[in-house]
Amino acid sequence: MSQRQIPEASVARLPLYLRALIDRAEAGVESMSSGELAAAAGVNSAKIRKDLSYLGSYGTRGVGYDVEYLIAQISRELGLTQDWSTVLVGAGNLGQALANYGGFADRGFRIAAILDADPAKVGMTVAGVEVFHQDQAERIIREEDVAIAILAVPGDAAQEVADRLVEAGVTSILNFAPAVIQVPEGVSLRKVDLSIELQILAYYEQRRLVSDDLANGAVRRHLDGLPD
Repeated sequence: MSQRQIPEASVARLPLYLRALIDRAEAGVESMSSGELAAAAGVNSAKIRKDLSYLGSYGTRGVGYDVEYLIAQISRELGLTQDWSTVLVGAGNLGQALANYGGFADRGFRIAAILDADPAKVGMTVAGVEVFHQDQAERIIREEDVAIAILAVPGDAAQEVADRLVEAGVTSILNFAPAVIQVPEGVSLRKVDLSIELQILAYYEQRRLVSDDLANGAVRRHLDGLPD
């Protein structure tokens, strides 16, 4: 792991590079230029060279980056060379979908337990993981040495649940709940809001429709001006 502090924006792009590199490694590719990696990750090559320079990786002129070596570098920097025990809070539709997502285990994130406040869900098994009552949070977090929690609870319960998780020793939270929550200094928080992402897509769709309407209107006006 590098000792130099990496900017947050660069850290956010490292998983994109890792996914692209793993895809290419599985296809038998041994080296990639910054341009090829940029195209695969959806960023420009200048950003890639800058981001990877924080890891001390500069590639080889005329050859590019060694794919397997770069995978190892980024994985080490992201802390993916060890397994992380996590708890998933919320066994509703979203929580069950997240529990069934195989990508967590593939990247070293083991869901040690699922927690829920509904007694009717306690005792269920989702994707091979038992559902416990939220009252067991402190015990499970201590026994499983959990640092990361995934929050998939209703918005009105999110802050209270987050507070309890932090008190129990959780230091990182991935929040899928439709609510803005506050955490104390020293606790990392990432939010995934699917409705916001859809609204952003809707904005671009609306712009596309308006652009098409304007273009079609211009064509009609042009045709109207032509002689019969």
